[in-house]
Amino acid sequence: MLTNLPILSALIWLPLLGAVLVLLTGGDKHANTARGIAVAVTIISLLLCVPLYLGFDASSYEMQFIEDHLWINAYKIHYALGVDGISLVMIILTNFTGLLVVIAGCHSVNVRVSQYMAAFLTMQGMIVGVFCAMDAILFYIFWEGMLIPMYLSIGMWGSANRSYASIKFFLFTFLGSILMLVALIYLYNQTGSFMIQDYYGLPLSFKVQAWIFLAFLLSFAVKVPMWPVHTWLPDAHTEAPSGGSVVLAALMLKLGIYGFLRFSMPIAPLACSEFAWVMIVLSLIAIVYIGLIAIMQSDMKKLIAYSSIAHMGFATLGCFMVYDIVRHMASLQDAYMSLEGAVIQMVSHAFGSGAMFLGVGLLAERFYNHSRLIKDYGGVANSMPIFAAFFMLFAMSNVGLPGTAGFVGEFMIIMSAFQAHFFVALFAALTLILSASYTLWMYKRVFFGPVANEYVANFKDIGWVEITNYVLLAIGVFFVGLYPEPIIKVLHVTISHLLLQSIPPEFALNPAPVFFA
Repeated sequence: MLTNLPILSALIWLPLLGAVLVLLTGGDKHANTARGIAVAVTIISLLLCVPLYLGFDASSYEMQFIEDHLWINAYKIHYALGVDGISLVMIILTNFTGLLVVIAGCHSVNVRVSQYMAAFLTMQGMIVGVFCAMDAILFYIFWEGMLIPMYLSIGMWGSANRSYASIKFFLFTFLGSILMLVALIYLYNQTGSFMIQDYYGLPLSFKVQAWIFLAFLLSFAVKVPMWPVHTWLPDAHTEAPSGGSVVLAALMLKLGIYGFLRFSMPIAPLACSEFAWVMIVLSLIAIVYIGLIAIMQSDMKKLIAYSSIAHMGFATLGCFMVYDIVRHMASLQDAYMSLEGAVIQMVSHAFGSGAMFLGVGLLAERFYNHSRLIKDYGGVANSMPIFAAFFMLFAMSNVGLPGTAGFVGEFMIIMSAFQAHFFVALFAALTLILSASYTLWMYKRVFFGPVANEYVANFKDIGWVEITNYVLLAIGVFFVGLYPEPIIKVLHVTISHLLLQSIPPEFALNPAPVFFA
């Protein structure tokens, strides 16, 4: 049976093995060999996701494709892997994004190619490990392990201020993770186990849950990132190479939301319910205030980076609105839609923002001084009409145009929030206006504005490598926007079970939500 195959281990260790093989190719004299190995590894990894999806039983909330081996006997640490509906979706997204990053790097990176490919293959393996780890220590190892290749990618292939940005990124994310480790050790002392699911349903007092919630919050909020611990992200995005920006936007920001879903909500439901209003306020600040900051940006990468913070604010809002929805409506139906919308938002944001970061990187590569300033461009559509058409599609997804990926998750979250708080839904809906303002303003200036530099008129349009990437991303944008059913299918039962675990017993008046087709 498919569920008996070690597919998850293959998805983790195949990219790591590929990274070693890529490094063994040597210097840039064998760059094409390194590129070929990296592309082959990412294609095989993505193909392995096919039996993973086909063999997944969407009618069960139990972990599937389980691999469990005792690793460190003294502390009962296991090499334990498994997937549910949420982690399945994120693993497929990770492997899809990894292929895009490697393809883009084949064209844009010409210095230390083998090291670049090795760094991103390592990141892919580590991120998959985070999404399928069932043991808390294994989760923590993968969580910390992915920081190293990202730190190196920013520091080695980044822009002029790359050292500052890479160190700031590492310190913010690493320091926040230490508190998560403390919380995991405390939970181990309470249960004698590091298996994450053993922590669900623990009879912890509200005071203990509050401290655990705070420890997890500081770790996961930095990764999302939430206001006010978001300041590392614009610097990291601005200085990172295009591939690094795509991985940050498409995958690493999602790890914080995944942490809330996997740890905070089912382990500390009382604390999450009590402090839900804090998370809602912080999410609204990210949506509105950070959106206003994005309007003020003159650097295209910084504008998209602040846009990412605002859009991820929607995902955190969807997660923690469930408590107010149930409290006001005594029903899980709208709470279910809110939580599902948060997961859909994670997927849709990966396509829109990831594609826009690739596009800005492509423009900077063609400019003589690698400028990302909006004022240095203008009239790009005249010299790069194919690229302009693709970028318009991704900009529309970023705005949340119906029919594109960006609309689905935001619509679900706004609709569910409306059932509990009109003004919360109103402020959340402001992102549709704000994102349209800064995205279309940037697009107009860069693609249709007056030509500010003669170099722009001589730009060559995208070639087959870039077109391949953008076609794949466009398929993702329309797939989620027009037919999200395959994603919703695997999320149904998992989110229903997660919701029942995350709602305090006194609020869970209805036994199960009504599923949406």
